Amino acid sequence: MDTMIELPAMRRSAELAPNTADADSRTVEVVWSAGARVRRATFFGEPYDEELSLDPAHVRLDRLNAGAPFLKVHELDTLDAVIGSVVPGSARIENGRGIALVRISERADVEPIWRDIQAGHIRAVSIGYQVHRFEVSKPEAARELWRAVDWTPFEVSAVAVGADPAAGFRAQHPLHDCVLHRRDAPSTTKGPIPMTDKTETPASDAANPTTNQPTEPVETEDTPMTEPKAAASDPKVAAVETRAQPHAAQTSAPDTEAVATRAREAERDRVSTIYDLAGRLNLERGFAEDLVKRGVSMDESRRLILDQVAAKSDETRTFPHVSVPLGGRDELITRRDAVANALLHRYSPTLFQLEDAARQYRGMTLLELARESLGNAGVNTRGLSRDEVATRALHSTSDFPEILSAVTNKTLRQAYDAYPRTFALFCRQVLATDFKSMHRVQLGEAPQLLEVGESGEFKRGTLGESKESYKVKTYGRVVAITRQVLINDDLDAFTRIPAMYGNSIAQLESDVVWGIITANPAMADGTALFHANHKNLAGTGAALAVDAVGAARAAMALQTGLDKKTVLNIRPAFLIVPAALELKAEQLVAQNLVPAATSSVVPQSIRTLSPISEPRLDAASATAWYLAASPNQIDTIEYAYLEGQQGAYIETRNGFDVDGVEIKCRLDFGAKAIDWRGLYKNPGA
Repeated sequence: MDTMIELPAMRRSAELAPNTADADSRTVEVVWSAGARVRRATFFGEPYDEELSLDPAHVRLDRLNAGAPFLKVHELDTLDAVIGSVVPGSARIENGRGIALVRISERADVEPIWRDIQAGHIRAVSIGYQVHRFEVSKPEAARELWRAVDWTPFEVSAVAVGADPAAGFRAQHPLHDCVLHRRDAPSTTKGPIPMTDKTETPASDAANPTTNQPTEPVETEDTPMTEPKAAASDPKVAAVETRAQPHAAQTSAPDTEAVATRAREAERDRVSTIYDLAGRLNLERGFAEDLVKRGVSMDESRRLILDQVAAKSDETRTFPHVSVPLGGRDELITRRDAVANALLHRYSPTLFQLEDAARQYRGMTLLELARESLGNAGVNTRGLSRDEVATRALHSTSDFPEILSAVTNKTLRQAYDAYPRTFALFCRQVLATDFKSMHRVQLGEAPQLLEVGESGEFKRGTLGESKESYKVKTYGRVVAITRQVLINDDLDAFTRIPAMYGNSIAQLESDVVWGIITANPAMADGTALFHANHKNLAGTGAALAVDAVGAARAAMALQTGLDKKTVLNIRPAFLIVPAALELKAEQLVAQNLVPAATSSVVPQSIRTLSPISEPRLDAASATAWYLAASPNQIDTIEYAYLEGQQGAYIETRNGFDVDGVEIKCRLDFGAKAIDWRGLYKNPGA
């Protein structure tokens, strides 16, 4: 029998393999599932076991292999939470384990996390996944088993602890449909909503083959527990222990151990249920911990938890006159998102998949959607002309302007993210708190230590420094979309124009950063960025070849600190070339397959360089090439966004000067070369 239920996205513990970390490529392998069996708790019901099938036919790897995000502790609301991504195409299933390769971001704030992963301090990982179909069975004398035979992992997160009974999901997380297939007996329930989990070693059979008794699971997570003594406060557990005592005196030790095992299992169920309920209802963790420590039974805990929820509801009910729109705000937002999705799918079916809720709006014109939005807002459109409908939809309390705003934002962001910005690899991003000039101090190295003789004194040293400054500038444009657009059903005005803006903004960022390379501006010391005095400009141009690159690497390694003495040993990480030299650069760093011709072999130190091809360099010189160090080793070029306005930002409003909607696109951005020692230029030949 099949039953349709609704489930939230779920999480499960996994593990990193620190010994697979590759410092050069910044990658590490993740074992995102080992097929472990998990005990899940319901809101008011019996716990059950969940098992994820690792049959390749049962796992949808599309989202992982498309480059799913590697997050920081399942944070879904901020871009800063993305600390890497799954290498496209690396997710696979081998020997009953789900494995993927994760590449870590090169952002400065992610560097401490990457170092901890390499050192083995961070090894716990949790995955987020959705189950589309369960097969449910009831082994004899065991908990009900839900086996996921169609499921999708969609994100991986680095976490401090592999699992936490209180790490539940917030009530506002969206639900998704899941088919529950019961193979043994029909069920009329809608099914529980799983919350937290306790991982157990999977067993091949529900019963021990020799004793025909249920096999006790071996728990592998560090679930918060109380002392065994606390279990006696649960009447059910106490009853088990009391009944077992006379029998235990007459039987062998294994029977006594079985009773103790059942008591421990009952206590674990009590603890996990309390944490599950408290977490789902957004109660403080301390409240749940108090119930656990005091040994309160599950029935009594449920009553106290509901009392606490009622008390909190009374405390926060301070706005008795607030009105909710008919159907609820959730229905309004759902309809708005569905209409926006239908328009986006019409704009680009390959980029925006049509959702089920949006199918009813798929064939409607802009004017028909405007008329429906007015009707949902209580405006009678009967007898109104096309012009009147368009005018009122753009200047009324209907949600049509909000729908158009959502469409323009998503198309702009998609185009902005799709544009290739090659400078991000060797530059460092920061955030500016305002539009004032930002001063970046280029600290010199620490002064050399001097020998201190017997009874001698320590001599003082000073740090040399050089200062660079720049500030964030604002770029923007406004375009108007009139009511004629709605009447003519011109969807391109809401999709292609914002998309072109997104592309233009990304181009502008690249123009600013690469303009620093091509313009060769003066630094704070009055000398050009690339100059013989800075020892980062080749005296004689040379074509891109092994010898020339080797000389450039040596020059960077010999760069000294501001004291002109300390050798910095800077190692380049990127080979930057114009489009005219892209093929030659790729051939230079490609794997050499002629080991016999030793004079032609490209050394490993050069083949580890990552080529960056940028066509903006061709306008300045089609022969010049550059080396750049990683920004994690030394500053090169720094670029900044205004805090809270990272990347493209778009606003819409009802037009005043025009009869329609105005779209304003804005970018707050700035960039500056901070240190010349991490860059090297050869004019080429």
